[in-house]
Amino acid sequence: MLTLSSSRGSRDCAGVSRRDFLSAGTLGLGGLTLPWMLEQRAQASGTGTSYVKDKAVVLLFLSGGATHIETFNPNMDAPAPYHSVTGEVQTTVPGMTFGGTFPMIAKHAEKFSVVRSFRSPDGGHSSGIVHVLNGGTDRMGPNKEAGYSMGSAYARLRGANHPRTGMPTFALLNSQEVDGQYRSERGRVMRGSAPGPLGPSFAPFNPSAKGEATANMKLRIDESRLDDRRALLAGLDRLKHQAQASAQLEGVDRFKQQAFDLLLGSASEAFDLTQEKPATVNRYDTSMHRVGKKVYRESQLGRHFLTARRLVEAGCGFVTIHSAGWDMHADGNNPGVAHGMEMLGRPVDKAVSAFLEDLEQRGLSDDVLLVVTGEFGRTPKINNRGGRDHWANLCTLAFAGGGLNQGQVIGRSARNNDVPASEPILPPNLMATIFHTLFDVGTLRVTRGVPRELLAAVDNHTPIQELF
Repeated sequence: MLTLSSSRGSRDCAGVSRRDFLSAGTLGLGGLTLPWMLEQRAQASGTGTSYVKDKAVVLLFLSGGATHIETFNPNMDAPAPYHSVTGEVQTTVPGMTFGGTFPMIAKHAEKFSVVRSFRSPDGGHSSGIVHVLNGGTDRMGPNKEAGYSMGSAYARLRGANHPRTGMPTFALLNSQEVDGQYRSERGRVMRGSAPGPLGPSFAPFNPSAKGEATANMKLRIDESRLDDRRALLAGLDRLKHQAQASAQLEGVDRFKQQAFDLLLGSASEAFDLTQEKPATVNRYDTSMHRVGKKVYRESQLGRHFLTARRLVEAGCGFVTIHSAGWDMHADGNNPGVAHGMEMLGRPVDKAVSAFLEDLEQRGLSDDVLLVVTGEFGRTPKINNRGGRDHWANLCTLAFAGGGLNQGQVIGRSARNNDVPASEPILPPNLMATIFHTLFDVGTLRVTRGVPRELLAAVDNHTPIQELF
């Protein structure tokens, strides 16, 4: 019995329980089975998806509030203390410099657009993460209402699974954290990635979380999550041989075939990094960097980026990658800015540059949009411990690829790097930008059955015009 665990306690309006990717077992002998789920989801998502572009988004979320100064706005022309403590590196684009720990990314600046006027109305971790990942769909103030993540909105409009491979549309890649601070941030990002009122069928596929699908393809083996796939892959190989030997794959209906494709093909193979050339794995590898504050682990960021590329190729359309630890107060739980950027900025530099090079070599640069952001920025002044504190008036935001107009700086910050000096760009503008990248908005507007609240995310807010 191949079991994909999930919570069955809640259902959406279509009667689909939470990510009931479920019980695949014999794929058809009674009970709630995976083929049934795929069929229900196909019916729930509707048939009019001609508005979906053949593009994908990979969102790198730097939780804790990544400093906008030491990432993409070093501001070295300003006097101390309003510029980067890690210096700057020149890029391939005139007038665009990055923080000193991003020399590899700087070589790809022509693929980047950096936004220097992005701000958020929320300077708290929990609510700020939700607000940015929700694209501002959560309501602020006394009448606050739950919003829905941008990835879940995309899954609702495209369908929760790829129609051919069965691969989930929306995935969240994060690590099993050992440091208490990092565990807190992990939980916040998982909450910010939730589907809210859209229904639990559109929650992210999270292979490193307890109770989620691929992590728990148990095949009667001990749960090992993403860190050790060998037992899982061996079990899947046994199942594949059994199915082939008994001709189970012949004569099944479309949804049973889709279920087999998911379990025996795209899902398992997407996580099997041994299928990659060793040189490719090494190019992404960030394990030489140790991350944490009180307890350390090897950085898995490069592994997540390689997995994200494989997921996209297998039919996943929206992948959120979580990088924790950017709350650089220089206090008992967090590093200072200089040390923190060495610890976390270097893995980002290597993983992102490897990802962009890999996409280019595979002809995918225009098909995949990389978004880099966090819940807020950091104070323009360094505190007396060598850290920066919460600052929502300016935040980190950058884009790469996706077939958009790249190689530019969008917006301006004030001289002291504290507030926008041009029209502020807000989380709803970010969501509108992502939607205009992923959808033919004109066709989306005239398609029957599209939820009104999702159309509002397009109609009520302007995308970042310079990118189109």
